[in-house]
Amino acid sequence: MLNLFRTYISRRTLISVRNFYNSIIDPIFTVFSPKMNPDDSPEPEFDPRVPSVPVSYPIKTLEDLKLRTYFDSFHFQFNKASVPLRRSGVDGVSLPNRRRIMVCHDMAGGYTDDKWVQGGSNADAYSIWHWYLMDVFIYFSHSLVTLPPPGWVNAAHKHGVKVLGTFIVEWDEGKLIADQFLASTTVADMYAERLSELAVALGFDGWLINMEVSLDIEKIPIMKEFVSHLTQVMHSSVPGSLVIWYDSVTTEGQLNWQNQLNNYNKPFFDICDGIFTNYSWTEDYPKLSAAVAGDRKFDVYMGIDVFGRGTYGGGQWTANVALDVIKKDDVSAAIFAPGWVYETKQPPDFQTAQNRWWSLVEKSWGITRSYPEVLPFYSNFDRGNSYHFSVDGKSVSDAPWNNLSNQSFQPVLEFSGDTTTETIQAYVDLKESSYSGGGNITFKGVLEDGAYLKKRIFQGELHMGDSPVHFTYSVKSDGSSMIGLSLEFTNTINMENKTSILLASSGDTLLTMNQFSSKFDSVIMPRHVKKTSSGWVIQDSSVTMVGSTLTGIHAVCYKTSSKLTSSSEFYSILGHISIKSSPQNMSFPPASEWNVKSQNVNWRSGSVSLKILWTLNSGVSPGFSKYNVYVENEEGKLVKSSNFLGVASVEAFYISDLLVPAGISSLKFIIQACGSGGASQELVDSPFLRLKVEGEKNARICNCGAEAVIRTSWSKDNTGRRCFYSCINKGPNCKFLGWVDDQMCGCKDSIQKLEEKNRKLKIYLGLSWIMFVCILVYRL
Repeated sequence: MLNLFRTYISRRTLISVRNFYNSIIDPIFTVFSPKMNPDDSPEPEFDPRVPSVPVSYPIKTLEDLKLRTYFDSFHFQFNKASVPLRRSGVDGVSLPNRRRIMVCHDMAGGYTDDKWVQGGSNADAYSIWHWYLMDVFIYFSHSLVTLPPPGWVNAAHKHGVKVLGTFIVEWDEGKLIADQFLASTTVADMYAERLSELAVALGFDGWLINMEVSLDIEKIPIMKEFVSHLTQVMHSSVPGSLVIWYDSVTTEGQLNWQNQLNNYNKPFFDICDGIFTNYSWTEDYPKLSAAVAGDRKFDVYMGIDVFGRGTYGGGQWTANVALDVIKKDDVSAAIFAPGWVYETKQPPDFQTAQNRWWSLVEKSWGITRSYPEVLPFYSNFDRGNSYHFSVDGKSVSDAPWNNLSNQSFQPVLEFSGDTTTETIQAYVDLKESSYSGGGNITFKGVLEDGAYLKKRIFQGELHMGDSPVHFTYSVKSDGSSMIGLSLEFTNTINMENKTSILLASSGDTLLTMNQFSSKFDSVIMPRHVKKTSSGWVIQDSSVTMVGSTLTGIHAVCYKTSSKLTSSSEFYSILGHISIKSSPQNMSFPPASEWNVKSQNVNWRSGSVSLKILWTLNSGVSPGFSKYNVYVENEEGKLVKSSNFLGVASVEAFYISDLLVPAGISSLKFIIQACGSGGASQELVDSPFLRLKVEGEKNARICNCGAEAVIRTSWSKDNTGRRCFYSCINKGPNCKFLGWVDDQMCGCKDSIQKLEEKNRKLKIYLGLSWIMFVCILVYRL
């Protein structure tokens, strides 16, 4: 009873307290926030039907869900995931028959930097790269229907991780919503079908159902029908899809978190694919839940709140305490809000803190996913954010960016946490030059001549056939620093029979053989070496290992003997790794086989906005992993300092307010296809669109006939002030004329200073309020 009382206080009471706190704090910020501009124009309402920079957003009303308004949105096409779930397991779609880890996102309320589906400008945006430690990823927010941004789906699917959206009703308004969609079984079935339709159309794998409201007892049979029908239609539409029930409302209609699987929530568990329990469980709850679940014990996901709010073990840096207990009782785990590392700015920096936190998960449960598993395999170690962007060894942009759809297979680097004992550190460097995308692995430290060091990069399960397999990798090094690849194989019949092969770096063959022939079963020198003008060395080798499985890839750091220097400093960068069955480069359809067209072309004030679409004339799906988009003028000269516009994950790209200098008569937009094996089409052969510059329409004109002026206004999502074009007349029928590019918006620096000031004020007020709540709970 005491535990239930604490749960009741920690959830229901704090929800009410939060609502009361917001009702006090929000008016304070409204009154006292300094005004940067005397213009009092309200920010225009977001209209998803109006062409604008593509964003991901949730569905907030039952009416929009019922009427399928999302499919009429301008943004719908851009929110489709482009990467199918990587197949694995016995049937390729089912979850493995073992304990699993489910991760629930919940980072700062959702839809932050990740909402910009074509990419944003924050190189320090939140991301996850430890996909090899999880099986299911849930994108969570407090909106009614949370649709996962496609970047998360693409990144997770590439690594074989399933992605779920969230259907949530909560607080007082949630009770009203529940009464509506549970009006009858017919109505409930209709809404279940709407949810399934969204998952199929957008390419994700199911739903978390979170009913944090009390229900009238007569609604429970309808609630069960909703869960059952949603599960059935999801399974029939997307094989291997999941519907997960969150431990909240009971079969008696009470909002009473059980923190385990028991008779009060098992009827919901029985008709879906699993249960995500609340976090306030005690040490014996995983074992009790396993007993209730029987042969479905792996479908019980015991909740762990990383923020530590009433969670077993305290969360935060001791979240592994709960994982150890769950592991012992052989059920699954649900990690909630790992964004704690990012939101609380854990020292010394996000990358280090993130690697340290997830290393606790790895030490507790071990690695759960392996890659490479199939060919072709390619990784440029891109995390989906960086301070530059490269294509085939050439830098095409030095602007900061983030785009999770660009995330490549992530290396499985080990984290020791002790830099004083590591002679060489290996880490993904977002600021150092890259061979492709925005990532690389940098190896830096001290290494004497004659010594070598192995660093884990991938843990795989790639079955080798009878034909040679071709390995290509790029390196940029200082002095005598060298990088090779150590390949570890296991015999398919005799698992104890292991073989190690070194793909050595180019250099003196005799010296290399003398140094490593006794350390590896075989040493292979590259069959082809290519050096680029930017300093990258690309090396090709081939390996034949019939009847074996590639289980591991390590980087081998070593130094060549040199009489010119006695320095023991080591510095080398690994740019990419490519593994394929054929040495031939991928062939791309020539420009003549593509149909490229424009839509929504809008010329305003020396700039243009437009949507570009492309398809093959044959009607066959192109099937490329992504497309790089560039712009030139008709003479082939750059329109601005960099002609690289961004990366498209679907066969469409929206360009907003592209500044067009005077004197240019036409623009050429180039679409560069990129294959899954890392190859990119030559720009001269790529499809393109020519657009004539319309000088007479080079202004933003309202429907009243007047021109626009730039105004600023507070955004309703509390992200600061934004600049937009507004009619100078400001009449009741004057339309919204579009957002202003950040480079043209003079209030950007002031916005950042104001946001920082308000953030500190809100933290101060929040801490004061937390102290008050703690005293209140203590007295209760």
